[in-house]
Amino acid sequence: MSEIGVEEDTAVIEPDSSTHGARIAEVKAWLASQFDAVGREVPEFEYTPCSVAYLHSLASVSQAQTQASNIVANDFLQKAAEFRAQAARMREILENVGLSQESLPSNVVVSVQVLANIANLLNIRDTEQSSLLVAAADISLRNTEVEEKRAEVRKESKILLDYTRKAISRLTYLKRTLERLEENVPLCNAQLSKWDTNLGVMASKKQQYMQQHSNYKALLHRAGYTPEFTHGVLVQMDEYRKDMVKKTKPMLDTLKSYHDLPPDNALAALAIEDKKRQYAAAEKYLEEILDTALGTSD
Repeated sequence: MSEIGVEEDTAVIEPDSSTHGARIAEVKAWLASQFDAVGREVPEFEYTPCSVAYLHSLASVSQAQTQASNIVANDFLQKAAEFRAQAARMREILENVGLSQESLPSNVVVSVQVLANIANLLNIRDTEQSSLLVAAADISLRNTEVEEKRAEVRKESKILLDYTRKAISRLTYLKRTLERLEENVPLCNAQLSKWDTNLGVMASKKQQYMQQHSNYKALLHRAGYTPEFTHGVLVQMDEYRKDMVKKTKPMLDTLKSYHDLPPDNALAALAIEDKKRQYAAAEKYLEEILDTALGTSD
């Protein structure tokens, strides 16, 4: 509550000159009383509105707490005096009935002292059995609460311990991984250097291949190669060629058989003319097929 009061009082609006002067006087008086109590002088500092407001709030809180402490101390002193008076009356009564401490056996005195100490420990006003039972029950309840809290704390501690172990294990794994990665750094650098060299070689090869490609294109252009001669067209022409070879093979075999006949100029001339016509027809058929294939590709 005192801290809240100080925070609330420090956020004040700047007062007028008369109020400010009164607060400075109160602050000086309070500081003088506090430093005189410890035998020291008040240090010099500038009394600004902010510092005066803060010190005035602190002084108000301190004076309120001092007043409350004095009230409590006076109450304790009054109760102590009442307890001493009551003890004196009880001592007088016990002495009158012959039960003074000096006349009692030592074991009784020890028992009474033990009961008194137990009553003080249990914070009870008397040593009656009901009071002791109530205090014991209260201690038992507190003990149960403490055990429950201890069980919760142990459970939380176990969970935190498991988390800590997992974190340590994870940290160890990460450290080992980092060590392996650091060990692999030279190898990776060497591999990167090798790749860099290979990339340089590949770049130079690329330029070389590009130049060769350009040269081959120029060579094909000079050779009369046109884009119409695609792979499909060449395959189709090869099939036509095989077909023509198959068709012309019987004629070649027939021509070869003529070499075995006796020479007959008239028949030979007729046969040659006939084969020339067939060969011309075959060439014309091949040219038509080629023109058809080229037209299809276009």
